[in-house]
Amino acid sequence: MKNIATALVKAQKAFGPALKTSTNPHFKSRYADLAACVEAVISGLNDNGIALIQRNSLDDAGVTVETVFVHESGEMLECGKLHVPAAKNDPQGYGSALTYARRYSLMAACGIAPEDDDGNAGSKPVPKVTDATVKALLADIADCFTHDQLKEAFFKGIKEVGNDQDARDQITKAKDARKATL
Repeated sequence: MKNIATALVKAQKAFGPALKTSTNPHFKSRYADLAACVEAVISGLNDNGIALIQRNSLDDAGVTVETVFVHESGEMLECGKLHVPAAKNDPQGYGSALTYARRYSLMAACGIAPEDDDGNAGSKPVPKVTDATVKALLADIADCFTHDQLKEAFFKGIKEVGNDQDARDQITKAKDARKATL
């Protein structure tokens, strides 16, 4: 356990927040989807010799997920099982439960939380970010030449625009486009 424990401490120093870049139209709220959770931790894990595995199994009531870290030394850390009931007994119900379980198992195992998770962020007024600010942040993203630079520019941009969903969407779209070219 010594190798994986040491590597995991180093990896956690590189983790970013799980950014709330997706919108739930039913509840009119933002949330960190599975991709945002993985993106927040995967570079830190991989750069420190840790592979991320999420074991899953189905049963009549729902899904069970266990996040497992495997170090390049061969050491493994199993982080405990999380069971999530399926809301409906159909593929969509099970798929939704699986995605939910993977997100929450990963966040718990890595010790991360969604950004601004204070419960009141949605009730605060959303100040409009200026076009000049968004333009500058998009230029910062376009000027990135490494994944680390892109991650840093993306987190900076999301933090700077706060709850302005239009600006967040533009920054996320620019990050995804730039990431595809790196």
